[in-house]
Amino acid sequence: MADDLLTGAPDPEYDASSIEVLEGLEPVRKRPGMYIGGTDERALHHLVAEVLDNAMDEAVAGHANRIEVELHEGNSITIRDNGRGIPVDPHPKFPGKSALEVILCTLHAGGKFSGKAYQTSGGLHGVGISVVNALSDHVRVEVARNREVYAQEFSRGISQGPVEKVGSAPNRRGTSVTFHPDHEIFNTQTFKPARLFKMVRSKAYLFSGVEIRWKSAIADGDTPQEATFHFPGGLADYLAETLGGSVTYAERPFAGKVAFQEKFNQPGSVEWAINWTPSRDGFVQSYCNTVPTPEGGTHEAGFWAAVLKGIRAYGDLVGNRKAKDISREDLTAGGCALVSCFIREPEFVGQTKDRLATTEAGRMVEGAVRDHFDNWLAADTKAAGAILDYLVLRAEERLRRRQEKETARKSATKRLRLPGKLVDCSTSAREGTELFIVEGDSAGGSAKMARDRKTQALLPLRGKILNVLGAASSKLTSNAEISDLSQALGVGLGTKFRLDDLRYDKVIIMTDADVDGAHIASLLMTFFFSQMRPMIDAGHLYLACPPLFRLTQGAKRVYCIDEAEKNEWLAKGLGGKGKIDVSRFKGLGEMDAKDLKETTMDPGSRKLIRVSIDEDEPGETGDLVERLMGKKPELRFQYISENARFVEELDV
Repeated sequence: MADDLLTGAPDPEYDASSIEVLEGLEPVRKRPGMYIGGTDERALHHLVAEVLDNAMDEAVAGHANRIEVELHEGNSITIRDNGRGIPVDPHPKFPGKSALEVILCTLHAGGKFSGKAYQTSGGLHGVGISVVNALSDHVRVEVARNREVYAQEFSRGISQGPVEKVGSAPNRRGTSVTFHPDHEIFNTQTFKPARLFKMVRSKAYLFSGVEIRWKSAIADGDTPQEATFHFPGGLADYLAETLGGSVTYAERPFAGKVAFQEKFNQPGSVEWAINWTPSRDGFVQSYCNTVPTPEGGTHEAGFWAAVLKGIRAYGDLVGNRKAKDISREDLTAGGCALVSCFIREPEFVGQTKDRLATTEAGRMVEGAVRDHFDNWLAADTKAAGAILDYLVLRAEERLRRRQEKETARKSATKRLRLPGKLVDCSTSAREGTELFIVEGDSAGGSAKMARDRKTQALLPLRGKILNVLGAASSKLTSNAEISDLSQALGVGLGTKFRLDDLRYDKVIIMTDADVDGAHIASLLMTFFFSQMRPMIDAGHLYLACPPLFRLTQGAKRVYCIDEAEKNEWLAKGLGGKGKIDVSRFKGLGEMDAKDLKETTMDPGSRKLIRVSIDEDEPGETGDLVERLMGKKPELRFQYISENARFVEELDV
């Protein structure tokens, strides 16, 4: 083999036949995680959301006013609408196929790219319904158009025959999609009626012009088996139902809806509803084109910016000087808010659309909401005064706590025996500080040069931390790495953990983008989950996202998180001149300080993943951690056996 490398002799086992070309919907079945975020329960229910979003797009566009969602025995589901119906005539580019078959069997095929068929839509990428098709062992689509009913069936992304005319429909129109998720992809997981019911109900609130009918053949505790949703009041009705009998500072919420056309000459709109209450913790639920955005985004930021500026301006108007200290944190503490926008060609982070990234949306939402909030405050001075007083009290309490924490942190730093390898930051307050947990001294060296000395601290760890689920309690207290970590954070383990003692605002796990790095990150997350769970619940734990590749073409430089992104950039080019040079980072230690800062440590350009626990199914997270990291190897083997087929390549 060494001689072959020296002489350049070809490897007989590596030739053109070694290059695999995935056709049709094969990429989806090979890597479902790239399209629906995984193969877990959340991903399973995301299939329903993709089909339901298409029906909602028809309603929002004014072509449908009724949607039906029916869950059947045997884990299949039907979504119907009375919209225009998917076209069934031959497609111009594929004369031998109907438009229906092209949409169902081709990635990036749909009516939402040009903007002619839909001004706003939740299904943006043209992959939703085709992904559902690829990951289902049976799909049947019925279309009522032109007083006729057409049907076509599919299995695992492949048409089972041409579209056929199956009857007449003089008084019916629209599309009906019935699908059964493929057990080869999702194993024995089944649809949960309660989760689907919640999804369906929220969709009805988001567009007052639609009626959604729910029906389930499966009895599931308190979840109704039949229901009809129609809410003319939109988000205001949703907020009233959510708050129930809670005491609120305003008798009527600040709610409204504004079309962007009026002010920005852009298609789309924003609807909102918010009230403040001392009875419960605040929350915000945001949506774009009826798609939930649980991680927020630009529309949510624009909304809070409008409210914050408005309440500060009102405080200044009535002579309350303390209003200037109110922050977004104070607004959200007791503020219960719903925000829904409709915009053209939204940009989401990831196919599962958890966060909106469209910059323009923030500006338009802020501009649309601000004037209305000012008018609402001026029109209801009683509510405005009560809300202002409440927010000022929140701000005073927050500043008092911050001062106490700063004093405590300074005192704690003096008496703490901090680990010698900790490279601490200079800021004494916790707010805004970050601790990067890095593997090895080489990565720590680059990170030390790349960090912001004022707010960013480093703790290098040697090797792999102890697996706390398989270790006795005596091992925890005597383990050097765990001792260093708890001392650096300023907190105890297990029942001795106190969130207020945490010395840093963000704790960021920064490991190499390879198998060993993933293993170290898994061990650390297991440690935090079992010993410092409140830190995760409060949103303090993050994963860094270092790139695997750097592409350079002339003066142009792009970083890629994985092979797929690299190939995408290579295919379309960087826009520079000359050959594209590809550099692969084997580890963080190989990255110079400039690369590491720009891609992984600079808050202005990096990407972080917040570690969180599914609020709907917290027990499942614990079960999964126990299966993968616990003492029973048979559970680990079972999980690997069930999921190994999804692994295509290992970076070892």
